[in-house]
Amino acid sequence: MLKENYNVIGVMSGTSLDGIDLARINFKIKNGKWYFKILECETVGYSAEWVATLKDAVGFSDNELQKLNAAYTFLLGSTIQNFIRKYNIKNLNAVCSHGHTIKHEPQNGFTLQIGNLPEIASIVGETIVCDFRVQDVELGGQGAPLVPIGDRKLFYEYDYCLNLGGFSNISFEENEKRVAFDISPVNTVLNFYAHQLGFDYDDKGEISASGNINNKLLAELDALPFYGQSYPKSLGIEFVKSTILPLIENHDIAIEDKMRTFTEHIAIQTATVLSGKKGSLLITGGGAYNNFLIDRIKFYLPEMTVIIPEKKLLEFKEALIFALLGILRLRDEVNALASVTGASKDHSSGFVYFPVQ
Repeated sequence: MLKENYNVIGVMSGTSLDGIDLARINFKIKNGKWYFKILECETVGYSAEWVATLKDAVGFSDNELQKLNAAYTFLLGSTIQNFIRKYNIKNLNAVCSHGHTIKHEPQNGFTLQIGNLPEIASIVGETIVCDFRVQDVELGGQGAPLVPIGDRKLFYEYDYCLNLGGFSNISFEENEKRVAFDISPVNTVLNFYAHQLGFDYDDKGEISASGNINNKLLAELDALPFYGQSYPKSLGIEFVKSTILPLIENHDIAIEDKMRTFTEHIAIQTATVLSGKKGSLLITGGGAYNNFLIDRIKFYLPEMTVIIPEKKLLEFKEALIFALLGILRLRDEVNALASVTGASKDHSSGFVYFPVQ
């Protein structure tokens, strides 16, 4: 018989390299509906050395990636173990971990999230569900986004769910199917330029707000072929490094102007995918703290009611949803939607590892 209550930890590391998000979640299922409560949660920051390594890893050789995967699996496992000990967490059903994306090339049938080696189960001492994207790519999908199944089950009261992280992605129901796709880079680009000014990020968007729009750069960004493609579609750090940054660097303008222009680009692309739509828009992710970006999105979407949730949900929504994905995998229920990823079928994705006694 399937359980009606689950005690689980969700773990997420995003491309913006803010750190490792960990959240203990209590799930309840009643009359076919899912309910959740976010309990203990925190973000464990990366050392400067790890940030540099993860940034450079996209160019690593296969041998270097194997070594990195082993080292990161130990780091991630130890971080989860410390979280469990710190909060004296008992009676877990599972730890559900996304890992950290190094390469995402679904067009080549390949995606790599490190930190998902089987050894992680023994390091943590708990059942681990992880590596959710590989199977979807093998089935012809984008391997992303995976969050929409959680939007459907946990946030059905909102018409649209927008996440502003390293990249932005949107999720909504259309013709009785869940539709979702990546929109544009966000913090992968804004943080890159904030770092050049000596800041970890653009606090509240104040740096961007101080700059001026370069109309030529804005037009070039908006004309990139990706934005004209139909969904399903997804983005990886490769797009930023090979396309976005070289395009921006072709313009000899102040860093503040680059950030101002790119912020406008994010807002325009967000509004483009929601053109003519009305309703409630739930915004989560680190970008929700960027007041200037939110104001620009509101400017282009005056008919939309924008909701910024409380801090725990805003910061740990992805960890929450990967916790749900793991539980769905243990229940052998669908956690990846073909309508979203483009895979050949809906499926239950993820590897399950048990600690060696």
